[in-house]
Amino acid sequence: MHQQKGFDIVLRNVRESANQLDCTGAGVMVMHKGNTVLEQYWGTQSKEANARLVQADTQFHIASVRKSYIGFAAAFAVQHGMISSIDEPISAYLPECTEAIYENVTIRHLLTHTHGLRSIHNEIVREFEPGTNWAYRGIGVALLTDIIKRATGKEIAAILKEYVFQPLQLQETGWYGINHDNFVQVIHSPSDPAWQTSENTDGSEMNMYVSIRDLAAWGQLHLDKGKWNGRQVVKEEIIRLATALQTPPALTADYPQNGYLWFVQKEQGILAKRMEISPDIPAGAFQLLGYTGVTILVIPQYEVVAVRAFNSFGSPPGYDYLEDVRGFGNVVMRSIRGEAAGVYTENVY
Repeated sequence: MHQQKGFDIVLRNVRESANQLDCTGAGVMVMHKGNTVLEQYWGTQSKEANARLVQADTQFHIASVRKSYIGFAAAFAVQHGMISSIDEPISAYLPECTEAIYENVTIRHLLTHTHGLRSIHNEIVREFEPGTNWAYRGIGVALLTDIIKRATGKEIAAILKEYVFQPLQLQETGWYGINHDNFVQVIHSPSDPAWQTSENTDGSEMNMYVSIRDLAAWGQLHLDKGKWNGRQVVKEEIIRLATALQTPPALTADYPQNGYLWFVQKEQGILAKRMEISPDIPAGAFQLLGYTGVTILVIPQYEVVAVRAFNSFGSPPGYDYLEDVRGFGNVVMRSIRGEAAGVYTENVY
């Protein structure tokens, strides 16, 4: 447990969010200039009697935050020339995708949720022309993971293990087909169609569990442009590709903006309707939010990495997940600015 003065507002915010969700345990961690300024855990990993307490090695189901690892694998493939350009049509790597419905869909469109494809009852349909709108659809990620595997000849999990997890000694990060004692029990509605389990551990499925401290380390690696303990562990270009704006220029900042699946802040002060980053966050920041409420936020301008995690799945009635996650970013910014000014939040808010 660790908390510097001025970060009580962040802890309070995450506790309030936890109270709104159907969760038994949660945690939060904030890094500033490479130092831990807040790290707190509370509650239990499940609803069971005598359940294990949430603690530093507890691994949370990160849901869509896994896309940051898929984005890394895509950037790895591009940086190594295995994918020539993200503006190539997906049919160059998926020859079975030559039907008219896939026409003009590029890898860039998959990375930025602008592909216009949707799967309805196992049938692929087109919602809009590629690059003309934005929609968060799982089919795009599924196609992208297949492209990465075919282009590199490696599974996504293998790429991450070799180039990130092992060099950084991240022992609490991975895709799992079986349960472990330090996993949270994901609390969800049995009828929720979004909940999926899988024994496939190649990195393409939604079965990734990560501890808060490992997720913060992942964010710090990106903040430091691939450096770890002063050593260049990952090529800087991979991080730059993954976190730079890649959304087709025809889509203005009124639409959500993306890098390699990361949400990226293009301009401060503009609120896109479906953008998960608060307009108060400076340009250049990047973030991902999962359906479990797990969030990783990186703010390069202030050298900040902020992570929160819960063990719920989905949104209860009356809970606005976008408003909630934007609020998390706001209190992180308020705390950092208060610290930088030498004024603590309990005195000014």
